[in-house]
Amino acid sequence: MNSINYVSADEAVRLIRSGDHVYIQGSTSIPETLCVAMARRGNELRDVIIYSGFAVADRPAPYCKPEYKDSFIVNSFFVNNSNRHWIAEGYGSMTPRFLGEVPELMRDGTWPVDIALINCSLPDRHGFVSYGVSADVAVPAVECAKKVIAQINPHMPFSYGDAVIHVSKLAAAVEVDDPLVEVPTSIPTENEIKIGNYIAEYIPDGATLQIGVGGIPNAVIRALANHKHLGLHTEAMTDGVLPLIRSGVIDNSLKNVERGKSVASLALGSRALYDFMDHNPEILIKDVAWTNDPFRIAQNPKVVSINSCLEIDLTGQVCADSIGEKIFSGVGGQHDFVYGASRSVGGKSFLAMLSTTSKGANKIKPVLTPGAGVVTTRFQTNYVATEHGIVDLRGKSLVERAKLMISIAAPQFREELEKAAAHRFGYAFLRQK
Repeated sequence: MNSINYVSADEAVRLIRSGDHVYIQGSTSIPETLCVAMARRGNELRDVIIYSGFAVADRPAPYCKPEYKDSFIVNSFFVNNSNRHWIAEGYGSMTPRFLGEVPELMRDGTWPVDIALINCSLPDRHGFVSYGVSADVAVPAVECAKKVIAQINPHMPFSYGDAVIHVSKLAAAVEVDDPLVEVPTSIPTENEIKIGNYIAEYIPDGATLQIGVGGIPNAVIRALANHKHLGLHTEAMTDGVLPLIRSGVIDNSLKNVERGKSVASLALGSRALYDFMDHNPEILIKDVAWTNDPFRIAQNPKVVSINSCLEIDLTGQVCADSIGEKIFSGVGGQHDFVYGASRSVGGKSFLAMLSTTSKGANKIKPVLTPGAGVVTTRFQTNYVATEHGIVDLRGKSLVERAKLMISIAAPQFREELEKAAAHRFGYAFLRQK
């Protein structure tokens, strides 16, 4: 095994120069020690482009401070809680891109990568370390980077798949003892449980699952305890799937892609999830360009895609990345899996949400809020679920869709939606029973 020559974080980030393009690993594995050290150089660096993506942080990004506004320029392809405020205030920006297509930007040179900052496991006996919970875009970033700087962290699980690098490839390594961010499992509310039960009734035995993050996906998972021979091919693995894997409900026995393996591009959850992943040959963590390829997804049978959203209009246009003009997150893999499920034999996709916001505002709109981004187009939307029911928009006209969407809206808003639909669609809507 090659030994590691550790240096301090301050020494490691000396490799970063003004004008460099720096990728920072995401998921729950942001290399915080390196980010803090980089920020300490803010007064001497200028125009460092920061690529950041899906992540869950336990603090604001240390380089997102007014005094560093000309030092570090954030370009996010998925706005996260460490930089959302910074981008909202106009100091950084976001590049729209399907998450599965972000690696191409690096590999074809559209986005040069000078430095990749990653968070890695302890080395195995062959000298390989794993960036365990986050292969997603970290894999192409490391592949394309001129220099890779790594935190070597005993809290990072060693995962199999693509997120592995030999220590000899590291330009610098820093020894840290930084626990990964833990994301509490969302406990579904009564209404979320209703939605989960609606969706679970449509999921057949032998289905291959892509499950999003949050209360509704967890409600679906809880309702699948009596299913058989399910598979997992997803973007994000969470604690929710652990009971199904341990009980054998998810056994991956009927998948065509990596049969017998649970596949994801990243993980976020509790320490129990990270420990379960550690040196587990039945879990593969893969490059997001691989996991989110709709044509690969479609090779599996009965693909079921389950994702949440922020609002939907009467025609089935889905917004999942913004609140009006304010960018909240990103497209992620929703589109990739909606499309992949549509091409899978027996596949289905579900977009689910509570019918109202926490403040009681309607989330089924006559038209989307001005500035809202369309993540899933009306041409692709399949099943839509709220606590008031589930409808299938596939093959339905705009008028038929409006009727169906109104049927699952909160009752207090249905009359208003009926009037809006009658105004928009005229007699074709009024004659519908």
